Amino acid sequence: MPIITLPDGNSFKFSKKVTGLEVAEKISKSLSKQALIMSVNGELKDLNHSIEKDSSIKIFTSKDREGLETIRHDTAHILAMAVQELFPKTQVTIGPVIENGFYYDFARKDPFTEEDLIKIEKKMLEIVERDEPTHREVWNRDKAIEHFKKSGEIYKAEIIKEIPKEEEVSVYFHGKWHDLCRGPHLSSTGKIGKFFKLTKVAGAYWRGDSKNEMLQRIYGTSWSSQKELDNYLNQIEEAEKRDHRKLGKEMDLFHFREESPGSVFWHEKGWKLFQKLVAYMRARQDLAGYKEINTPEVLDRALWEKSGHWEKYGEHMYTSQTPDEKVFAIKPMNCPGHVQVFNQGLKSYRDLPLRISEFGKVHRYEPSGALHGLLRVRAFTQDDAHIFCTEDQITNECLIVTNLILDIYKDLGFENVILKYSDRPDLRVGDDKVWDKAEKALLDAVKASKLKYTINKGEGAFYGPKIEFVLRDAIGRDWQCGTLQVDLNLPERLDATFVDKDGTKKVPVMLHRALFGSLERFIGILIENYAGKFPFWISPLQVMVIPISEEFDEYAKEVNSKIINAGISSEVDLKNHNLNYKIREHSVSKVPILLICGKKEVDSNTVTIRRLDSNKQENMELKLFLKKFSALNKASSN
Repeated sequence: MPIITLPDGNSFKFSKKVTGLEVAEKISKSLSKQALIMSVNGELKDLNHSIEKDSSIKIFTSKDREGLETIRHDTAHILAMAVQELFPKTQVTIGPVIENGFYYDFARKDPFTEEDLIKIEKKMLEIVERDEPTHREVWNRDKAIEHFKKSGEIYKAEIIKEIPKEEEVSVYFHGKWHDLCRGPHLSSTGKIGKFFKLTKVAGAYWRGDSKNEMLQRIYGTSWSSQKELDNYLNQIEEAEKRDHRKLGKEMDLFHFREESPGSVFWHEKGWKLFQKLVAYMRARQDLAGYKEINTPEVLDRALWEKSGHWEKYGEHMYTSQTPDEKVFAIKPMNCPGHVQVFNQGLKSYRDLPLRISEFGKVHRYEPSGALHGLLRVRAFTQDDAHIFCTEDQITNECLIVTNLILDIYKDLGFENVILKYSDRPDLRVGDDKVWDKAEKALLDAVKASKLKYTINKGEGAFYGPKIEFVLRDAIGRDWQCGTLQVDLNLPERLDATFVDKDGTKKVPVMLHRALFGSLERFIGILIENYAGKFPFWISPLQVMVIPISEEFDEYAKEVNSKIINAGISSEVDLKNHNLNYKIREHSVSKVPILLICGKKEVDSNTVTIRRLDSNKQENMELKLFLKKFSALNKASSN
């Protein structure tokens, strides 16, 4: 006679074992129609799972993250089912849920085509219409291996062999078709709905290892309503137009080469944009009391071992052995170098907080398949800073950093910011009393921001709690950029101390802080957020002066010189092309202001202004233009 307790504290007593669907029906008829899965004492289960003892349960619908992810998981299964109905000799491997959708990897000799995706999608809709019942079976391990081997599913057999012996071998049936899976799943294929779309095919190595076979990965997206699906597909379409790799080429900002994969070849305008962001950040940090330093890119392996990075990040570090057999590593992060600077000379409590910053170039090995333009590289520049402080100063410093980060994002056009707060994990270093102070300090900073935030229980770093700053861009995508972490570990490992008021030596707390994170990645995000049409003050080339004909070249040069002297980035186009060609060329490269110079402008000492994405023209005295646009040539908070 199980007693079922609901999240609101209400409970129901049943005379015999009960399923999740029966509980949902007991609560309300409408809930039973919307119910997808449930949690039983915190563990996700199918709705037809039998509950035999007293339990706390929660019912999930498509409005819940758990419900939507289950819809996507089922859709991945239906994708695999459709592929095998259409192409019987295809082997299925793995098909997980990912952000906004799912994928499934297939072993098939012939490549999937765009026409195949249309056929597969049509077959998936048929399977949904058939409303095949879903049920779970637990199989004997040896029986399962033998079964999948006989079926020609060698990848599934390999997966089963690696399942820990204490875990069940779970197989889900959708009608007669079945797949190895932990679940949970919906009660039938019809529950998925028809709001899905297959988006693309890509290559993927088995288990992500380039030494293994190349598989074919079909990506898809699945939602709980047609409106949500349409909104997402529109977002994808808009994202393709804004792809920073495409715009970077059109705007002549950067490129990549196979000779140095994952490293950016910055062109003049791209590097100017990079340096503008550095100059802006440097000015903000100077005002905030940061001391900018620079540390070596290559450090002895012994330092990385002592800091703990060798053990945790060694496989991602580039190393070199010198003729005297010493091993050096190119730094993957700046933290140990900053502690070495702190350690130079005796520090007093009066020196704290000490805020140290660096635009440090770091290198981390990423698999070739993971590289993605500026968003995922192997060589990048961190706008890194570390604040050395006392335990009593943690709260105030966290508040100062949080306000600085939010203010800088606002200057750059990101006012929709979400915070993610992560507290202590099970495996951690440091005294719990210090953790208490660190966690409270960060949470106070989060609450003081008055922004939306989520708590990621137990997801902090092993050395301290952290905040992640998530930006929402112009088309609704989220980007995790800034971080603020409290470190209770590294200063002690690297022998950092200060002399306290009582004359004793103590270990400082170290706050890790990044605002952009990676400048390369942040520039990629900026390009996509603005579709290349940057605010005037950060545009790499702000003005292009265009004479109508050679007759007005000298006046155009004079105008260009005065604009440059006013601190505005400007060039003059003296190429032998007609005016319409020049306007089109510079509009494609997203120059915000075009200045047309002809007889009228020469006679009146004016310029004719043509703004990006506007056919309207405005004639203005040159002096007034310089005054007006000089005022626009800075961030709002400067």
